Amino acid sequence: MASHDIIGDMLAKIKNAITARHEYVDVIPSKEKVEIIKILKNEGYIKNFRKIVEDEKQWTRIFLKYDEGGKSVIDGIMRISKPGRRIYKGYKDMPRLYNGTGTVIVSTSAGITTGRKAIEKKIGGEILCTVW
Repeated sequence: MASHDIIGDMLAKIKNAITARHEYVDVIPSKEKVEIIKILKNEGYIKNFRKIVEDEKQWTRIFLKYDEGGKSVIDGIMRISKPGRRIYKGYKDMPRLYNGTGTVIVSTSAGITTGRKAIEKKIGGEILCTVW
């Protein structure tokens, strides 16, 4: 069955892998997903990611990050804007998550970026997801 929310599916896979304490999770790549994964890496939520190609199939392997006690660095990850209900915010109304300790991922006219960078550039956009 084809999915209509590829970002939501990726976030659900990450949540489920964290719950099961997996070392990594594999997702089918798309431009949007790879940009979100890059943000997760730059913000320190995941260790790394790698593109894997085998037998004409390709996927992106996301290596999850845990602290010394085995607790995931990602406490929560939630899809905000969905295909049936898009959520748009201007830069003045950009949400702050847990006094700035969380990250809001936004799709803007300048590409997919964090909420902080969108505010700095003074551009709004679609709120894709939040990570804390």
